[in-house]
Amino acid sequence: MELSERKQKILRAVVEEYIASAEPVGSKTVLRRSGLACSPATVRSELADLDREGYLEQPHTSAGRVPTAKGYRLYVNELMRERELTHEETEAITSKLRGNSVRPETLMEEIGHMATELTSYPALTISSPTKATVKRFDLIYLDPNSFIIVLLLSSDGVKNKLVRLPFSFTENTIKRLSAVFNSSFTGIPEEQITPELINSTERAVGDTMGLTSVIAGFVIETLTTSHSGGANVSGEANLLKLPEFKDPDKAHKLINYLSDSKNLRALTGQGEYGDVRVLIGPENAALELRDSSVVLASYNAGDGMRGLIGVVGPTRMDYSAVAAKLGFIAEGLSRLLGGGSAPPSGFGKLMIKGDDRDV
Repeated sequence: MELSERKQKILRAVVEEYIASAEPVGSKTVLRRSGLACSPATVRSELADLDREGYLEQPHTSAGRVPTAKGYRLYVNELMRERELTHEETEAITSKLRGNSVRPETLMEEIGHMATELTSYPALTISSPTKATVKRFDLIYLDPNSFIIVLLLSSDGVKNKLVRLPFSFTENTIKRLSAVFNSSFTGIPEEQITPELINSTERAVGDTMGLTSVIAGFVIETLTTSHSGGANVSGEANLLKLPEFKDPDKAHKLINYLSDSKNLRALTGQGEYGDVRVLIGPENAALELRDSSVVLASYNAGDGMRGLIGVVGPTRMDYSAVAAKLGFIAEGLSRLLGGGSAPPSGFGKLMIKGDDRDV
């Protein structure tokens, strides 16, 4: 059922006042905040209707109203005013992005801390896993029965292995293998290291002892377990400052859930590049998040990969401010990681993609 304009103004007033105060909202406060020219009795009647329609609820008989998940959803989708970031906020974010165009894992840790500072909520940074490749091979001859394999990975990690064999080989054989592996095995994922490639390499260097298979086996093992990407959370302790989490047991359960990176990676199916997605209370699939809201912004991480920056907090969240900040960060990350620069100074407006599922 479509709400009248007056009911919409009243619902907006209740949501925004409750976000600000964390206290049930009465008719007099609604009149003051909404600017409506009607009597308190009329407002009380409209509040009762919104209660019956499932947008509000009354914690106690004599108390004011608080929004339900359905009320928050309508607010986010239709009633929320667009937030424009201040010049100071945009400059702080842009400066952070421009100053951290270094290794992605370092950047994301900094971005998570920044999101927590900007929103006061625990921040999630989730990057899609990317397949590692070998950038360079170094095969170091030690003696006729042993050599060392050194792999420099695309993630700038280094892996090595000492190989000892019961048969002899020459230093020239190891040098030829090093040259061929640098020519044919760099820049390719493990699934492209096929038996055909290994066999052709053996023929190219005249390897009849299986050295090629030993090296290729280590490469496959390393690449299989060296996928980059991950999920991190920062600012979990901020939950304890919120009235909704004054129960330590409730806060502890949520913090435990967020500490498991597998739980965070389960959120990567939400949204597309540039979207800001708001999941309110029971819209979250995980039971541990049913009393919380999650705001996620998707960004282009380059090479066809995607990442998410988000926060988790109470359903009583300033969705407009949080979404604007996360959206700006995500836009900057897309420019930085997806091929470009950080966002220009002053970029701060954002359209929010809501969730139109029934609650």
